[in-house]
Amino acid sequence: MINLPLLLLVQTIDKEVEGGLFDFNATLPLMALQFLVLTIILNVIFYKPVSDILDDREEYIRNSLTTASASLLRANELTQKYEKELAESRKKAQEIIKQSQQEAQQIVSVKIKEAQLDAEKLVTEAYEQLNIQKEQALKTLETQVDNLSDQIRLKLLGN
Repeated sequence: MINLPLLLLVQTIDKEVEGGLFDFNATLPLMALQFLVLTIILNVIFYKPVSDILDDREEYIRNSLTTASASLLRANELTQKYEKELAESRKKAQEIIKQSQQEAQQIVSVKIKEAQLDAEKLVTEAYEQLNIQKEQALKTLETQVDNLSDQIRLKLLGN
């Protein structure tokens, strides 16, 4: 009596020996040829356009970076130029303000001197008018005193 499981095991071992892991028959060159054809097709259809697109993109990025660097340098130059012009403008504005303040002080001092002269003139005129009025008052008083003294004398002599 032959053991059936043992027989099946022997048959499977025989099959494995024949097929094996690497079977070097006509399929190996056919598989290599398929691999080469697939590689060529993928290279032409997929890899070449993708690599061209990536190269174009890399060149675009490089050009953009170069342009951006040039623009940044130009912007920095303009910034420095405008900051320098702004500093000069501020300096000129401060000088103008200083000159204006000096002119205003001169004008104020001239006006103050004129006002003082006008005030002195008014005081002098007022003093002169007061003196004139004083003299007139004294003359009027003298005449009144003379009149009163004449009246007193007439009354004293007439009685």
